[in-house]
Amino acid sequence: MSLNAELTAMRENFYAKAPKPIVDTIKGSVIDLKDVFEPKSTIQVGDTLPSFNLTDALGQPVSSTDLLSKGPLLITFYRGEWCPFCNLALRALQQHLDEFHAKNVTLVAISPELPDTALTTVEKNDLKFQVLSDVGHKFARQLGIVWKMPQSLRPVFQKVGHDLIKRNGDDSFEVPIPTTLLVDGNGLVKNTYIEPDYTARVEPETVLEWINTM
Repeated sequence: MSLNAELTAMRENFYAKAPKPIVDTIKGSVIDLKDVFEPKSTIQVGDTLPSFNLTDALGQPVSSTDLLSKGPLLITFYRGEWCPFCNLALRALQQHLDEFHAKNVTLVAISPELPDTALTTVEKNDLKFQVLSDVGHKFARQLGIVWKMPQSLRPVFQKVGHDLIKRNGDDSFEVPIPTTLLVDGNGLVKNTYIEPDYTARVEPETVLEWINTM
């Protein structure tokens, strides 16, 4: 089964079981984001990746300069450990990690969550690649992929126990739009997948096609 088939099944199962007011609020927020989302305002193929200095799950600094010195870089942004769609997507990429490494491509995942929560993501999904913390969305904001969620979603998050203040260290109520970028060793963006519907993600096989044609 493809990643997006699994994601669709997960979404439909949630919609079938969750209370209707919650489902309606979530669906409405996605529709609203799609209506205002402007792809041209995000990072584009051919752009140079802005440099970053982030922290990994163990609290150690990681720079884009060091990562790119090893070769091409595959970056995937996820909303947080609380998002089951994100965890599924991360595990799907993990399954292809050896193939990425065989092409000398380094994979990193980035979220706004604090390092302690990022470590939970690593352990929960048994990830063998670096998970970085973009606290305050400083890097994601440079790429144009930050979404300030509507206040209508706050009661939903409270009801299901997702405390983003504790997880992210701020009360911005913002998340990155799920994004995957392939960047060559010179920092040039070669491919992008930026999707406002967080229940859809790029297929790992598509990423491998990107890499093979880079």
